[in-house]
Parts: sequence; C-alpha cells; structure tokens
Amino acid sequence: MEIVNVICIKWGTLYSPADVNRLKNTVVANTSRSVKFHCFTDSSDGLDDDIAVLPIPEVKVDARGIFKRETAFFTKNLGGLDGQRVFYFDLDVLVVNPLDDLFAYPTDDAFYIIDDWASKGHTVGQGSCFSWVIADSYNDITTDYEENKAQIDMKYGSASQEYLSDKIIEKQGALKFWPEGWFRSFRFHCLPHPVMRYFQVPPRPTAPELKVIVFHGTPNPQDALVGKWPSKSKHRWKIWKKLYKHVLPTPWIAEYWK
Repeated sequence: MEIVNVICIKWGTLYSPADVNRLKNTVVANTSRSVKFHCFTDSSDGLDDDIAVLPIPEVKVDARGIFKRETAFFTKNLGGLDGQRVFYFDLDVLVVNPLDDLFAYPTDDAFYIIDDWASKGHTVGQGSCFSWVIADSYNDITTDYEENKAQIDMKYGSASQEYLSDKIIEKQGALKFWPEGWFRSFRFHCLPHPVMRYFQVPPRPTAPELKVIVFHGTPNPQDALVGKWPSKSKHRWKIWKKLYKHVLPTPWIAEYWK
C-alpha cells in the first residue's frame, strides 16, 4: 500500500508547533496507511522528529493573508514531491473518524476539495482539505498571482479559496468534491440557532460517514472547547453582531483536540 503524503503549512504565531504535532498524530491514528507528514514552515522549533520539515517556497511578491498558502503550494516541484499525490489539511480541523476511504478516493490525477457550504452552484471549494498530484500544470496558480497581484487582490480581496477554485475550474472544467457528509462545518452544522447558543451546547455530529469537522473563521477548536468566541470589533454599533457570536463550552471537542 502506497505511503500517503499529508501536508500542512504554518507561519508566524497564529498556530503553534503543538497544533502541527496534534494534526499529525490524529491523522496517523485514523488510518491504516503509512503516512509521511510534511510541514512547510518558517520555524521547525517544537515540531516532532517524525515530521518532514520543509521551508515555505519563496514567491516573487508579498502574498497577503491566506494567499500565502496558494502561492506556496503551487510552486514548481513542491517539497520534492513532483508526480505524487498530497493531501492538505488545515491545522484546526478535527479528525473524528478513519480517513482510509478519503485517502483511497482519488483514482485519477484530478484536484479534490470540499464543496463550500456557504456558496451556491458548486463552483467554490472550501480549503480546509484538498488533494492534488504535484505537477507543473498547477504552477500558473502561483505565477499568475506573482504577475497580477494587484488585479487579483482587487477582484478577490481575501477570498483565496475563490481564486483557487476559479483556477482549478480553468484546468479541469469543474471542481471535484469529496463525498457529501465526509466533512462538516462546526459553524454551519454544530452551532445551534443564534438564540439557542446561550442555552444549548453544540451537539456532536453523529453521522457515520463523517470524517472531519472543519473550523473556519471563529471560533477555533480551543476557543469553542472553553466557550470563547473572540471578537475583533471595537465599534459599539456592531454590538448586535456579538449577540450571535456566542458558544457554550463544548467538552466533546477535547476527545479529538489533544
């Protein structure tokens, strides 16, 4: 059985070495396959010895925000993995069930991603988990951004997954998605109705086909675990937004976030 290449990326201090180690451990614990875990990072401090630590590929422009991921991952011969399929996971996902079916799902060289829950028309992928075969045919995702950064930033703003989705559609005609039910969003599928968030703990998803719970935006797993929803807003007129941004302590997260 082929080794599975799993990759992640970490820069700055938003995520810690413990987050990388945790993801690696939960992926390995949830598959019968041999896993080679790669972390593209600006610092190897604190990472487990069995993680392949690689520098974040350099690009010709200063990629803003999450575009750093897109510009790094589609450089030439990423990590020396040319011709090999890789599986990317965000550092704040919860792996809750075995991943063998996911690792076996791609039977071609196509790009696979989550069907974004907040978008209609199946034209946007949610970027918490995607997979592709490293090849030069993807390099223009990086080079286009290098050459047209101002126009792309104006068109997409911070919506890097929309940019990535559009580029993939250009290549393969349509996005290919993981099966429905394999991924669930904590915000869309676990959080109660806004009013009930003050009285009801987010229920644990029980669908047998579920593999990964995705945390996008806020709260992240460690905040939801203790019932914290960070807010960056300093404007009083936005206080109404804080009313629905509430989560009770969610203890079942600790079973997977460890």
